[in-house]
Amino acid sequence: MDINSSARQLAESIRHDLGRKLVVITGARQAGKTTLARQLMADFEPAQYLNWDVPADRTLIAGHAWSPKARLVVFDEIHKMKDWKGFLKGAWDGRSPGQAMLVTGSARMDTFRQGGESLAGRYFNWRLHPFSVRELVEKQGISPTEALALLLERGGFPEPCLASSATEADRWRAQYATDLIREDVLDFSRVHEVRTLQLLFTMLRERVGSPIKVSALAQSLQVSPSTAARYLDILEALYIVFRVTPWHRDVARSLLKEAKVYFLDTGLVIGDAGAKLENAVAAMLLKHCHHRQDAEGKAIALHTIRDKERHEIDFVLAEGDTVTDLIEVKRADPVPSAYLHRMAERFTPARALQVVEELRQPAQHGRVEVVSAAPWLAGLAV
Repeated sequence: MDINSSARQLAESIRHDLGRKLVVITGARQAGKTTLARQLMADFEPAQYLNWDVPADRTLIAGHAWSPKARLVVFDEIHKMKDWKGFLKGAWDGRSPGQAMLVTGSARMDTFRQGGESLAGRYFNWRLHPFSVRELVEKQGISPTEALALLLERGGFPEPCLASSATEADRWRAQYATDLIREDVLDFSRVHEVRTLQLLFTMLRERVGSPIKVSALAQSLQVSPSTAARYLDILEALYIVFRVTPWHRDVARSLLKEAKVYFLDTGLVIGDAGAKLENAVAAMLLKHCHHRQDAEGKAIALHTIRDKERHEIDFVLAEGDTVTDLIEVKRADPVPSAYLHRMAERFTPARALQVVEELRQPAQHGRVEVVSAAPWLAGLAV
């Protein structure tokens, strides 16, 4: 099978959006943005692909000299251009009749606080993530259990995940981690900061799922708290890590509390099997949320719950100000905690789940469902 049904669905949705508005696809480096763009180009012949990092393409972009006959023009890494928002507004408003435009980038384009014209009302945004259990089941024809095991071993980026050997996957990831910091960070930062960012990157790989105090990070890095916070913002903007904030109906309060940090690619996690499982579930839940936001316009978000006594629920899905799902992740423990039972009652009718990797038999304990991790993950939106 050349492309799984989830990817087909995504391509169909983007193809439909291209007929109406500018489309922006963002995501981590090597997540498959260029592959998806070229797949879409095949449906819009003649099409033209222009990458700001290629000098010849940059000249065409700066001179607005792409072909007026192209039915689709793809701009890659255009956020590196000065006043890229103003450029895209002008390019979109002045395009040839019927010409579609697609923009791809490996950094979150909304984090580039540049001046210029607003793109409000002119575009749709899609975020591309690494593989999920569902995608591997559909693409590779393997069971959910096999798919989850593969993701825990290799992570979800296409090349290492589908590599012919674990050694090839390890070599790819070692080079990937080095290049991310050495090259991509320079779009946000200065050369002398790269070493400190490499140290932060390594520290976070060993602290997945733990509450992160910016002040403690600053002390370890020997920088100011504001600088440590900016470094964390950079890693998040590059789709290397993401933060899961504590749930509170007052969003501002949740942002002031300690967040947990996870990696988009579980293969980057340094930790035991439990840490890797928690990271994998977090990454797939984030992908599920982003897909529902992008495809359906739903105000769905991923949070955690933690009280002053340090009782915790790993993940919470909320739509608007309503909790819809409480999710606790375990490797083998099938017995829900008293705290999960209390939260299940408090947030009725939210669904309460204990998601277990090694589970002999699903069960129902009061309002808490105990489910097998792999089949449950295979049932997420993407």
